[in-house]
Amino acid sequence: MRFRRALKRRWSRQLLETLGIRLKVSARGTAWPGHLGDMRTAWPARGLVVCNHISWLDIYVINALTPAAFVAKDDVQHWPLIGWLCAHTETIFLARGSRAAAQRTREAMLEHLDDVHVAVFPEGTTTGGDRVLSFHAALFQSAIDAGVPVLPLALRYADANGNPSRAPAYDGDITMWQCLRTIAQSGGLKADLRVLEAIDSAALNRRDLSRHCQESIAWHLGQRSFSFRGDPAAEADIADAEVQAATR
Repeated sequence: MRFRRALKRRWSRQLLETLGIRLKVSARGTAWPGHLGDMRTAWPARGLVVCNHISWLDIYVINALTPAAFVAKDDVQHWPLIGWLCAHTETIFLARGSRAAAQRTREAMLEHLDDVHVAVFPEGTTTGGDRVLSFHAALFQSAIDAGVPVLPLALRYADANGNPSRAPAYDGDITMWQCLRTIAQSGGLKADLRVLEAIDSAALNRRDLSRHCQESIAWHLGQRSFSFRGDPAAEADIADAEVQAATR
């Protein structure tokens, strides 16, 4: 299993290189020690990795840093190429609309958290990279039950000049092939991955864990954080929290 995970990390790095995407990793604003070195020396060996979601590429960006078992919507397994890859790389497929299916997903997450990082995208969908949507708190329960920390990551894509890029965004009506073509035509893209401070899951309930991660990731990306889509009062609360954090 260790060999397979090392192979997954190597393959993910090669995919990014083939697509012309340079991975930059930083921790609290400084270059990550050893750049893409062994994460086991710096991060807890087990934990729930949480990241904002922009593209299908996000999985390979994170795997290039540390191999993880990903939780994905069950329809992802039907995507061209990506579905096949996910099905062969420890992906935990999340079926909706059934308590029994939700319980099976939770049990699978707990089993994997026993010896590996499990990664989730709590927004439940992708964005253009210009905002962070509401996090689904239920996904954080597994970290509490397993007694492992939550490990937040903040991800953005930039062009050759360092400006935010929508090229990798897999949102709206764009197809996989259109997204690949846009990435290939962009040239000089960079995936900027920020490793944020680990959070003790025993210290907060799942709703507070979710909110804390959402606001922290949004703040590090310099973006608005939407607690409830279309709810101005909730958005105002988040904006106030961001202002307070920025002035501390």
